[in-house]
This record gives sequence, C-alpha cells and structure tokens, in this order.
Amino acid sequence: MELLTSELITVPHGFPTRAGGVSQGAYASLNCAVSVGDAPEAVQENLRRLARAAGVEPGALVTISQVHGDTVLRAAAGEGDALRPPIGEADAVWTDTVGTAVGVRTADCVPILLQDPVGRRVAAVHAGWRGVVADIVTRTLEAMARAGTRSADVRAAIGPCIQRCCFEVDGDLPRRFGAAFGEDVVVAVAGKDRRHLDLPLAVRRSLERAGLPASHVAVLPQCTMCDARFFSHRRDRGVTGRHLSFITCR
Repeated sequence: MELLTSELITVPHGFPTRAGGVSQGAYASLNCAVSVGDAPEAVQENLRRLARAAGVEPGALVTISQVHGDTVLRAAAGEGDALRPPIGEADAVWTDTVGTAVGVRTADCVPILLQDPVGRRVAAVHAGWRGVVADIVTRTLEAMARAGTRSADVRAAIGPCIQRCCFEVDGDLPRRFGAAFGEDVVVAVAGKDRRHLDLPLAVRRSLERAGLPASHVAVLPQCTMCDARFFSHRRDRGVTGRHLSFITCR
C-alpha cells in the first residue's frame, strides 16, 4: 500500500494511491467503494487493510455517504472487526474520540484532512466544485469550533485531486469561482475556449479565510487525472474506483 502524507499532520493519516488492494480490472486495486460496481468482498478487504494502516479496528473506521453538499457529521466511537456502514449523508466527518478514524472517498474531487492537535480533534472533508462553492471546509471548522477548536490551531492537508492542468470548466463556473476565490483560481489556456479551474487553491483560500495560518496548510501536488497511480472519474469515463483518505484521532 502506498500512502501519501503531510508533515503538518502528526497523527496517523493517509491519501492512498490505488496500489495495495485486491480489487480487479477497472477497480484495481485499492478501491474503497461498493457503489461503483466492484465486488463487495473485495471492497471489504480493501477497507480492512486501510483500517490497519490507520491503526484502528475495522469497526472504528467511519465513513459517510457523500452528496456534494455542506453537511458535517460527528463520528462516535466504534470498535470490533465488523466494518461500519456510512453513518449518514454528508460531505465531512469529524471526531474527538481517540482511536476512531474518519475518511472520505474521492476520484478527482478534493480530499482535505484536518487536525486540531490542541483539542485532539480530526476531520475528513470531501470537496468537489459544488462543495467548494458551498464552503464545506468552513462548515467543518465551524462544527469543530462548537466543540472548542480554534481555527488558528488547525493543520490542513489538501490531498491529490484533479489539478488545474486537467480541470476544464465552462458556463458560469469560471465567473462564480473568480468572484468567490479570486481571479487567479481561473486560468485561461491558449487555444481553448474552456477555462481551467484550480480547486486546491480555492480550498486553500477557504481555509485561510476561516482563520488557518498559511503555514498550517499543505497542498499535495499530484493530479489524479494525470497520474495513473490514482483513480480518476474524468480520465476513466466514470468506470473506476474510489480512494479513501483517512485521519485517526489520537
């Protein structure tokens, strides 16, 4: 298994590549979503392997049913060898229960892992363009703040996703993102009518506006569409797996 990590995060965490699992074909090999058409028993084994990497029992690995919105859920304690179903519809999940890991699934969207090392709280956030516009990262920080987290203490790692080199958009999106996050998140490319969107930069802007110091935000540079180590919904025309990026409360 290959896990990409950030030096800013001091608890077990990871942004997996597709290596190290048992799934076959288009889902090879560490696919973590049954909903895409993979064999359920293969996905379950992949999730068990990720739980071991997170340092928790399978029952302490908490996920959500993602819907491209701004709902944030809190994960309670879990344990045992039985995998837990998603705890509800949301696009972010956080916990302050030591020994619990939270994770989100992506295949081009942006995974964001948050750690409050002072309050000992962690969160995993899924952000497609809709989630970025809905400011899902701010909603997550607000949920953690209600439990006592200060944004200035939080560390954030923005994981592999579709980067601006590949994320072409048109219609009203360039104007909306430029107005919300700055004109430099939208890039014109010579010879193309469509614009390229820099989702990680937009997420960084959201985090900094919410009170994170710039030095507390790390952006991993890998593009899931360019790099064959990753599942990519766009590159693979919808027939592909999903990564599960995770962070463990310690």
